[in-house]
This record gives sequence, structure tokens and C-alpha cells, in this order.
Amino acid sequence: MTTPGGSDKFYGSIPVFRGFASLMDPALYSPLPEDWTIGVADIVESTKAIAQARYKSVNMAGASVIAAVANALEGREFPFVFGGDGASFAVAPDDLARAREALAATAIWVEESLNLVMRVALVPVTAPRAQSLDVRVARFGPSPNLSYAMFSGGGLGWAEAAMKRGEFAVAKAPPGTQPDLSGLSCRFEEIPSTRGVILSVLVMPAPGADPAVFRKLIEEIIALVERTPQAGRPVPPGGPPLRWPPAGADLEARARRGGSLLKRRAQVMVHTLFAYFIMRFGISVGGFVPQAYVQQVVENSDFRKYDDGLRMILDCTAELERALAQRLAEAASAGIVRYGLHRQDAAMMTCFTPSALRSDHVHFIDGARGGYASAATALKAMPA
Repeated sequence: MTTPGGSDKFYGSIPVFRGFASLMDPALYSPLPEDWTIGVADIVESTKAIAQARYKSVNMAGASVIAAVANALEGREFPFVFGGDGASFAVAPDDLARAREALAATAIWVEESLNLVMRVALVPVTAPRAQSLDVRVARFGPSPNLSYAMFSGGGLGWAEAAMKRGEFAVAKAPPGTQPDLSGLSCRFEEIPSTRGVILSVLVMPAPGADPAVFRKLIEEIIALVERTPQAGRPVPPGGPPLRWPPAGADLEARARRGGSLLKRRAQVMVHTLFAYFIMRFGISVGGFVPQAYVQQVVENSDFRKYDDGLRMILDCTAELERALAQRLAEAASAGIVRYGLHRQDAAMMTCFTPSALRSDHVHFIDGARGGYASAATALKAMPA
């Protein structure tokens, strides 16, 4: 999102880096100011929801955190990361009250509208620092249109663990409270693999691992992926499949404010039919150019990121999957990493588009059969 001004002078001043291969360079990361706060959220028993094939609902819940906070901050830029079944972010002191209100509203909305339980917490950055950890932030630009955050230092992972212990919890808002989720949708269909497998990758440092050795391993993994034509962005050049009615219409209706759910569903049906028509036939309307928008959707997809560990959703061959699994198994045996891999046949996208006329819309990518949450389950199942 673009910063028009306001309290976020720190994050807006961090230079954007473009080459993902350099993400482990410590010089790219700046420590959060002492008076900032970390926000964390996740879905309780997301594995159970995924076993019930509720992938879209779980992803919608995770993305709703980012949409609610972004709208509450009126478009001011802030660092965030989508984790599949949750999200993490950081806010300046001037934005803390709004972020708290947005989190509380999102938690009750997820419970009432999606029938899921969401934990939410706000953790002062001083808390992980008191444990000799840090929260440092970089800005990665996947395209000239957009940047999003990378986190290092171990503090974000500590905040998530503290939330799961019940610490720093934010109480849910009263029943019926609806966050502002304007721009949140999931209209695109699942994106089938073109290379053989959609691989969800999660790689974390093992307890006590040498940071320099872990960094080298992550750089090696990224190089293995980037130097081969066997892997890449799961979103094809022509964009994800789009049909009508969209598979995510009911979720989009639930995210809307105002009127009965039946009325909101009808509004979404009409709106998405119009959008499908202009996208299908490439009709430019009021400054909106479908071809340009689709190109931005492809470029602005967050299929790889770093938040105290490497996360990637790759469209790759079975051969590359085996090479990655072998290298990660070797590193785990050496006490360098803990990791989780999850294979599926398709990816899925959840979109946050505050304005279709701006180029900085962001598209959250996950695997369509469990994704990051299932990779995390595989990681937790590894021998200690």
C-alpha cells in the first residue's frame, strides 16, 4: 500500500530491494523502533478446518487481518506478512488503537461469519527484545508496483508462540461487530500446476543453529529454485482462471458490510458478473484496463517471503521437489533447520484490492490443499 503520510515514517524510509536471492543480507533489515507493536493472528485448529476442505475460508480469515488493519489505517503503509492460516504485522504507536480495534472486530467476524476461531494478540517489540531476540524489517518489491515486508531476528516467531500461550491477547469485539474488509475477495479459481506439483515450503532455523550456516542454507535453497526452469511463480502469465459465479462469492458477501447476507450475496453476484464480463472480453472501463490489471495480479503475487523463516509456494517438477527435500533433510540432520513440505496439485489466491485503479493491490498465494498450514504441521511432526 502507498503511504500518503502520517505516523509511518520508519517503514516508509526503508529502501525497497528487488532481488529475492539477497533477502538474507542483514544490511537490508532495520530494527523496529522501541515504541512499535507486533500484531499476530492465527486460526485455532486450522488443521481440522483444512481436513474439512475449508481452504478458502482459512485463507480468507488470514488475509482479513491484513485487510482490516490496512483499512483501519486508511491506506498508511505498514509491514505485514500473510501466513496462510494467519498473519503478522507491526504498527507505530499512533496506529496502535486502530489496529487493536480492527483485530478485535476481525476475531469476532471470523467466528460469526466463517465459523472459525481466531487468536489475536498485540505484543510490544520490547517483549521479544527482553528475551535477546529482535524484530527487524525489510521491504521486498516483487514488482515496481508493490512492496511487502520481510521479518528477521526471531522476535516475530517469539510473539506468535506467546500468543499461543495466551499472552498479550486482544479480546474479541462484541457480537455483530464487522471490520472494514473493503477490497478483500477471492474471485479467482484454483490455479492448477503446470509443472507437476504445487509445493508449499516452510524452512525455519533449528534451535541453536548457527545463524551464518542457516543463512548460507537459505541462500542455497533459493539459488536451487531460481537457477532452474523447473520451478517458479504458481500464477501463470495470463493470470489465474476466472469463472462466474466465482467460487469465493459467498465469502466475499460475508466480508461486506450492510444489509442481510441474502442482500449482500445478490450484490456480489451482480458485481462479479459485471467484473467477469469486462475481464472476459478485455473491456476498458473508467480507466480500468483488464490486461494491465491481470499483469499486475501476476507480478504482485506473494508466493515467496521471509518471516523468521523461508516460505514459498512453488510450481515445480517432481525432480526439483526431490532435490529440495533431500537438501533440507540433510540440513535437518545436521541441526541447521526444521522444515515442512506439502505437495498438492493447485495453488489458490486471496486478493486485497483497495482500488482496481491503483497498481499496488496484493495477492496472497497459498497451496489449495492445505498449503502453509499443512507444511507447518509437517514441520512440527519432525523429531526434536
